[in-house]
Amino acid sequence: MTSTEKNTALQWVEDHAVQLSQWHTQVWDFHEPAWREYRSAAWYVERLRAEGFDVEEGSGGMPTAFCATWGSSGPTIGGYAEYDAVPGNSQDPVPYHKPRDGVHRWAAGHTDPHSALGLGALGGLLAAKHAMQTHGIEGRLKFLGEPAEKVCGSKPVHAAKGYFDDMDAAISFHPWPCNTTVLDTHCGSYWSKVYTFECTQDHEWRSTAREDTSQPAGRAASSHTIARAPGANDALCLMYTTTKYTKEAMLPHTGTWTLNEAILGAGQATSDNLAPKFAQIQYSSRAPTLEMQQRIWEVLDNNAAHVAQMTHCEVRERWVTKTRVGLPNHVMAKVTYQNLELGGVPSFSEEAKQFAREIQTNLGFDPMDEPFTDELTRLTTPEENEANIRGALPPWQLNYTSDDYVDYTWHTPTVRLYTGRAALKPPFEGYRYPQWVHNALGGYAPAIDPCHLSAARCIGATIVELLTDPSVIAAAKTEFEERTGGGVGGSKWVAPLLPSDFPPPVELRWPEYVSTVRGDEWWIPTDA
Repeated sequence: MTSTEKNTALQWVEDHAVQLSQWHTQVWDFHEPAWREYRSAAWYVERLRAEGFDVEEGSGGMPTAFCATWGSSGPTIGGYAEYDAVPGNSQDPVPYHKPRDGVHRWAAGHTDPHSALGLGALGGLLAAKHAMQTHGIEGRLKFLGEPAEKVCGSKPVHAAKGYFDDMDAAISFHPWPCNTTVLDTHCGSYWSKVYTFECTQDHEWRSTAREDTSQPAGRAASSHTIARAPGANDALCLMYTTTKYTKEAMLPHTGTWTLNEAILGAGQATSDNLAPKFAQIQYSSRAPTLEMQQRIWEVLDNNAAHVAQMTHCEVRERWVTKTRVGLPNHVMAKVTYQNLELGGVPSFSEEAKQFAREIQTNLGFDPMDEPFTDELTRLTTPEENEANIRGALPPWQLNYTSDDYVDYTWHTPTVRLYTGRAALKPPFEGYRYPQWVHNALGGYAPAIDPCHLSAARCIGATIVELLTDPSVIAAAKTEFEERTGGGVGGSKWVAPLLPSDFPPPVELRWPEYVSTVRGDEWWIPTDA
């Protein structure tokens, strides 16, 4: 459905395309990883305040989160920005983009890219705001800064602390290999916990000289020759290997569940007579049901307790996050798809195509006349997208993979919007491009701008329609109440899985940039 009000929003995006591109490059250049997005969050806060929004910094107790609102009456439409990058290998550079300050920072990159996610959402929000001001449309806009999506960190915290409760509808956007909205098969759950092993009483492992009969009478044994406690390093290694063994017995090999680990810290003892005091390992599980998650973590908790006892350590558990599974809303999916069709899908300039051809050439392949995948420049209906997803899943599985936007879906009617992010056609079936190719395409404006500009057009038009046609929100709310058994608190509603007083895990040793007497560097040292 077209309207003068929607056309005003669409025109705003067109008029501000260059500015939105420049903004995207700024955020892409920051590429700060989870829970450490200080410059990125500050950029959004400054930008939103300049646009007249009231902004709460550090929302939900998260230093790099924010909650921005504009307007005072009418329905409240919610959206959000993500801006965390993926920690990478400091020796794996992105050779096709040079930041404006001339300093290459190879350690992290926007692989998804969340930089485009945030700018697509922000562009759509500002386009809708302009249309509201131009045509006197009543409504309230609510825009949240959601850090640490790569560990599904912030949205469950915001949900538990009530930040979604006043929304009448929400729009979740993500760059994707195609242009569509999700109908039924939304993302599943993601749970993550850190196990900390500490050897605090290593002197109790055994006494020294009294039990050492090899030493002459009256002479104490050298601390370098006695048996010390196994300590935290051994605990971490045993936790790692034990979980590899027991992973096979956690659940049947169906339902596309996964379990992965990351070592956040280990050792901290470089003298051979000192037991390593401290080690941390993070586990993260993706599963289509909460019951499957419960089983995974029963096994992990049991492993940690036994390992700690074996190695003379204490173990502490620290939840990072616990998400629910996504709840569909067909009304929101269909109205947003109609506005995606109205606003138009991405299209790529010759400059973008030439950049893609250079990548193919540098990888040793013949450059293609049309290097980008066909799905990027056409619409994929929600029904077609659903069929593509369901074709690889067992009939009982209702959710697939994971993303923390799912916590929005239990508090307000929510749509999941996808627009095509630049991806190259493979030179032959089964080939996968190196990760740096995705990073490079995400940081090169002619290649990535079509993605977030398409999203901005769709989001702006969708917000306008929601605010000017009360029947759409009414229908979406009716469906929401049916699916939850009465809305928030209904018989089929699932409450937030984190408590309302949950402290965000910002104190953990997450990857980050650090400043030392040697200068600014990545937390993993770079070779001289």
